[in-house]
Amino acid sequence: MDLVTLDFETYYDDKYSLSKMTTEEYINDDRFEAIGVAAKVNDGETVWCTGNFTELEKFLIPFNLQNCAVLAHNCMFDAAILNWIYGIKPKLLLDTLSMSRALRGIQARHSLSALAQEFEVGEKGTEVVKAKGVTREDFLRDRASLSEYGGYCKNDVELTKKIFDILGKGFPRKELELIDITLRMFTEPALKLNTLLLNDHLDKTIQHKEKLLADSKYEKEVLMSNPQFAEVLKELGVEPPTKISPRTGKETFAFAKADKDFQALQEHEDLRVQTVVTARLGVKSTLEETRTKRFIGIAERVGMLPIPLRYCAAHTTRWGGSDKINLQNLPSRGVNANTLKKAIVAPSGYSVINTDSSQIEARTLAWLSKQNNLVKAFKEKEDVYKIMASKIYQKRIDKITKGERFIGKSVILGCGYGMGAKKFKLFMEVQGVKLTDNEAEAIIETYRDFNEKIVDFWGGVNSALYRMISNDTKTYVVGNGLIESKGSGFVLPSGLVIQYPDLKVKTEGEGREKKNSMVYTSRMGDTYIYGAKSVENITQGVARCIIGEQIIQIAKKYRVVLTVHDSVICLVRNDEVSPALDYIESCMRCTPKWAEGLPLDCESGVGRSYGECE
Repeated sequence: MDLVTLDFETYYDDKYSLSKMTTEEYINDDRFEAIGVAAKVNDGETVWCTGNFTELEKFLIPFNLQNCAVLAHNCMFDAAILNWIYGIKPKLLLDTLSMSRALRGIQARHSLSALAQEFEVGEKGTEVVKAKGVTREDFLRDRASLSEYGGYCKNDVELTKKIFDILGKGFPRKELELIDITLRMFTEPALKLNTLLLNDHLDKTIQHKEKLLADSKYEKEVLMSNPQFAEVLKELGVEPPTKISPRTGKETFAFAKADKDFQALQEHEDLRVQTVVTARLGVKSTLEETRTKRFIGIAERVGMLPIPLRYCAAHTTRWGGSDKINLQNLPSRGVNANTLKKAIVAPSGYSVINTDSSQIEARTLAWLSKQNNLVKAFKEKEDVYKIMASKIYQKRIDKITKGERFIGKSVILGCGYGMGAKKFKLFMEVQGVKLTDNEAEAIIETYRDFNEKIVDFWGGVNSALYRMISNDTKTYVVGNGLIESKGSGFVLPSGLVIQYPDLKVKTEGEGREKKNSMVYTSRMGDTYIYGAKSVENITQGVARCIIGEQIIQIAKKYRVVLTVHDSVICLVRNDEVSPALDYIESCMRCTPKWAEGLPLDCESGVGRSYGECE
């Protein structure tokens, strides 16, 4: 199979550009114009063509891209143009941007210019700056500039191929398959959008936001201002929660949606506090409203939903959202529960199957740490939540109540990464369960007493991190003998590495307040790391390796259209639902060869829409 490296150059201006629009919006806009394209077959000469639609289409045909591997830097863009504009679907999609994220970590720079400089393969030109606001017709009146632009495009192709040759050495084959599958979720969309449902949801979302604001009896400006909102809380007898900003290192208000202390205020005993906090969340964050509008825009432009996922977007190599419609966090609870998911529908004659890997992190953690009693319980399909609750409440399993089982579930799923009593108490408050300090401390102590191997795992990884700092060149093996240290990171079964760049000990405070902590450099600056936190990274990374292998196996027979955390979403013909369900579930329960003894399980749902599968 030939490898064709290519790059499109397209029209852009101050308002119409990828810096102002999503990839989908940009390509499907009436202003879209491909000025030219450069291509290189294997290690042959790079050629450039400029022309109208017919001329570029004629240029592309001889490459027979349907039977080739197509390589680009940010292939999501170029492959979308190939399919959406020219109707070409290459046999394999390769992307140096994705490969760089996988190998160099999310904290590194991944632009073509940055990679070219780092690998010393040449320099990216600047002619694209001069092309702002210049159409192909304009270029035709300045042939010299058009020739320079063509040279710039050809140079990008040469740089991309050289970078691929470097990154591709030893790059895991299965990961290349996952890059291809991920890109096709976007470039070859298969799911549709329900416009009527989306418009109705938008109206209700706006009305709900306005009602929250009216009920709060405070002006929108007051709720949106951190200092003024803090005063509102004080007036209601609540001390505003604070946190240390990872960016500035200074104390700031913890008013973000993800801040646990702030979330807890939604369950405050004073209804007035609940109302202003809920209103603050509804007014401050317009995510649901803006995302619904984006869905409507996509539906009106093309009807189908290109799924934008970033391969290796997270530190743990998991996927992440992209193109301003993060499908990794569509709400499943609350007032907006499943609405957007229900608006994502299968085309006529097809159904959606959503299969979720049951408790995969808890199972993987137990197996990695050799917590064999827990592994055995999972394998024999025992109720591990009731077992945990029976230890906590010192009761027979058959006497455990629904509420006690919920505590056991929260402990199993939430305490495997070193959560202390204080955080567990707050976590349970958010879930609507109030615990005393003593109760929370007793629960955490019980969990650790009965899961001593998991606690040992934290310590082992902590020791490995310190060995990395001391430049100990000896390989340190953790996690059931599966995970090896490498440099300042841990090698996952996929061959990719969870990296802790510039890992070091940081000393803070003085005298009795003096404290040593481990930190590494991330996009947020110095980021704290310790054994239990690294165990979380490793466990999630291994779980992602498992999901990745399952996706590859499933994709051999059925179309994988999305993956969200530990679930795989597929599109199947209605007359194939039953055999497809059997096959997909068998794949999701299949333990990789490198994880012998790890018991996996799954749950599935089938529906006309993504939301109906929940």
